[in-house]
Amino acid sequence: MDRILDDVRQLAVRYGVAPAEVAEVPGGVANRGFVVGPRLFVRVARVGFEDDLRKETLVVPLARKAGVRTPAILEYSESRALVVMERVHGTEPVTTPSEVVVDLARLHSTERLSLPGVPTDGWGEPRTTVEDLAVRGYLDAGTADWLMGWFDRLEQRFDPSAPLVLLHGDVAPHNLLVNPATGNFEALIDWGDAAWGPRAYDFAKLRLTEVAHLLPKYLTATATSVSDDELAAGILYLHLSWALGKLTATPWPAQRHWTAPPTSRLLNLLAFFTTTPPHPWPTLT
Repeated sequence: MDRILDDVRQLAVRYGVAPAEVAEVPGGVANRGFVVGPRLFVRVARVGFEDDLRKETLVVPLARKAGVRTPAILEYSESRALVVMERVHGTEPVTTPSEVVVDLARLHSTERLSLPGVPTDGWGEPRTTVEDLAVRGYLDAGTADWLMGWFDRLEQRFDPSAPLVLLHGDVAPHNLLVNPATGNFEALIDWGDAAWGPRAYDFAKLRLTEVAHLLPKYLTATATSVSDDELAAGILYLHLSWALGKLTATPWPAQRHWTAPPTSRLLNLLAFFTTTPPHPWPTLT
């Protein structure tokens, strides 16, 4: 017997939805998701991810207040680690819609608050990663020195002490919904990775070709005086850092996100810089 499915069906009745209109949506690492009739969507945290779901109940109202298009939470049950949300009818986009960065600009303008369970993310220390890769034989000494110098140059182009912003934390196609008929952006979903951190984080899970295309619209939409040079340098710093950190990871076949294979990030970065990227990207190498 599937106790969780049975619970969702009972909940559906309470909302006036027939149990036959409950259908589980495949996938979901942190949660099980269920369509409940035409208006509702239910997410139930898998074991070990209960805190992420609780975090969402704090962050989603703030995001919506800022103007971010994301489904409202209608009910939260701590004891069952379950949320009832508005259902947004949409599909995963093939490419990232440009309107999402308008919502990110709104999100990043949220006033800093104390939110229990919402962590603070920093820039990390990529030089430790470079040193480890060299010691373990993944890099020769000359390449390690070159990478150290690249990180040094990038750090001089942005302010590591700039105020932190509220992040979605996992901006990627699988967390975006678009209208299947028009392609218009409908919603940014799944806030389990939300955190306070550098705004560059919310561009670090998109391919750099997409980032270069989206950045001008973000800079137009944001009320903060951040330059394209500064933001691009921070984004590249994270892409390079995370690419190196992934090199020793065990392959995870059949995953749909482009960053899943250990070498994808690094090769995507290489491909980007061989395609004559726009300003300011060529100045950041």
